[in-house]
Amino acid sequence: MINVTLKDKSVKEFDKPVSVLEIAESISAGLARNACAGIVDGNEQDLRFIVDKDAKVEICTFEDEAGKKAFRHTASHIMAQAVKRLFPDTKLAIGPSIADGFYYDFDRETPFTEDDLKHIEEEMKKIVKEDLKLERFELPREEAIKFMEEKQEPYKVELIKELPEGSVISFYKQGEYTDLCAGPHIMSTKPVKAFKLMSVAGAYWRGNEKNKMLSRIYGTAYTKASELEEYINMLEEAKKRDHRKLGKELKLFAMLEEGPGFPFFMPKGMIVKNTLIDYWREIHKKAGYVEVSTPIILNRALWETSGHWGHYKNNMYTTTIDEEDYAIKPMNCPGSLLVYKQELHSYRDFPLRMGELGIVHRHEKSGELHGLMRVRCFTQDDAHIYMTQEQIKDEIGNVISLIDSVYKQFGFKYHVELSTRPENSMGSDEAWEAATNGLIGALEANNMPYVVNEGDGAFYGPKIDFHLTDSIGRTWQCGTIQLDMNLPERFDIVYTDKDGAKKRPIMIHRVCFGSIERFIGILIEHYAGTLPTWLSPVQVKVLTISEKFNDYAQSVIEKINDAGIRVESDLRAEKIGFKIREARNERVPYIIIVGEKDLEANVVSLRTREGDEGQKSLDDVIQIVSKEIKERI
Repeated sequence: MINVTLKDKSVKEFDKPVSVLEIAESISAGLARNACAGIVDGNEQDLRFIVDKDAKVEICTFEDEAGKKAFRHTASHIMAQAVKRLFPDTKLAIGPSIADGFYYDFDRETPFTEDDLKHIEEEMKKIVKEDLKLERFELPREEAIKFMEEKQEPYKVELIKELPEGSVISFYKQGEYTDLCAGPHIMSTKPVKAFKLMSVAGAYWRGNEKNKMLSRIYGTAYTKASELEEYINMLEEAKKRDHRKLGKELKLFAMLEEGPGFPFFMPKGMIVKNTLIDYWREIHKKAGYVEVSTPIILNRALWETSGHWGHYKNNMYTTTIDEEDYAIKPMNCPGSLLVYKQELHSYRDFPLRMGELGIVHRHEKSGELHGLMRVRCFTQDDAHIYMTQEQIKDEIGNVISLIDSVYKQFGFKYHVELSTRPENSMGSDEAWEAATNGLIGALEANNMPYVVNEGDGAFYGPKIDFHLTDSIGRTWQCGTIQLDMNLPERFDIVYTDKDGAKKRPIMIHRVCFGSIERFIGILIEHYAGTLPTWLSPVQVKVLTISEKFNDYAQSVIEKINDAGIRVESDLRAEKIGFKIREARNERVPYIIIVGEKDLEANVVSLRTREGDEGQKSLDDVIQIVSKEIKERI
């Protein structure tokens, strides 16, 4: 008898080995029809996979991450098959599923162009209609090498040769097409009806610029045409909201060739940045944080103690001062630890919450730079919290509440992931287990649903990541909470407990915005450049019908300015329609127009983002705008 424990903890009994698909069929015909893959004892598997012993089994549809991966991975094979049919001399590299779709890398004498994509799509449609079954088979390593050599696929041969001798290699076959692949895949090509090839780009083999440049074709696939259309519309909307385009139009920031990856903030961009910082300082003061500042450059010995020199050096900028190695900080935590060590601490000081708006530098590859989203220099809204073991749950709960309040302020929804120990980590198994269990306990105590992101923790500790969803459905990883029992050990920090004994504190690393620069980029796209009044660089713009009313306009401007409202004017001898259009393009929340009737009645004409509000007293306008600023709306 085989006992299969399902996701809802119920148990099904089978008297013989059974496939994942058969398990799905035993639950419901609808589930089996929509199933794409399975997770068996934590491992993603085909629906073909045979369960021959007691196991935990989760059936995954396209709604689940594992289901999407299997579905889109199959789409990448369909694309590769179409390419081989149309361009037989093309060599295959790799073709995985990715976050929003899939890609495949090809080696072709003439690189693919955008015009080729429609022909490949047409051939893909034929393959889908053929309803080709995907069949998995295995070969011993030497036979697998020979098999791919006969097919004249040198990249596949290279991949197989890197596997240990004695390995058994898996392949997938659909019609005349066979590919080296670990899977999983869906059962046939037929369900992959809603797909689109998005773009073609160059990509070095294995991501190494010393290797040959290949053609990478990107695509996406959905189970329903309506979902594909929704995704395409979202991409179109995203283009309109591109923070790089809007940042330039709104004169917020610039990315210049003199400093790739190093953003330049213009005066209006600095207003947005400083307003966010003021907000950060206000909420952190209320939450009991003190603020510190630590140096940007520190010596090699510090980074060796922290572990960064051994685990993170490739991402660090280094220099030599007085014949000694130094590094520009990629993270703020070692500096915080040195601040902690400047005085003696007791249990009465805990939890000790230290915030730092620290500028950090990280070396990112030039091809990965993207506006404010991926930069080499940014301001991290860091905090490091020192506490006792008993305070972990409450303190993480406090941080969760703080981050939750920040995201609600901007109208973001979010989900939480628990990222566990990566391969490139430091510290003992015991410390990692204790830290991970501490985070799990805190999440459960705060009733926070979460998913596990295996192996994506920091090298010094596990973390909770907050993935927010913007107004058009995209997700961004911003806030994080990391529980660290390694750095307190490496820096030998202690506190005096109630019994007079010296003990090691627990350390939390956490950010709310993540990077202020990146958060500004996200906000620009979330609001499509139309920032809320409290964040807008210009909150009111005063326009004149003609130059005759400039004196009245100046008196209006002075009164608005005295009220602490950010105001600009346009007193040029231009047509009022032109000036209104310019102000609207600048996304100014409130536009005041003054003309003869306004002067005579001692009022102003008001336009908001919603439309024409008519004449109002200036005091009423100031009251409306001031209320929005105060309440941050």
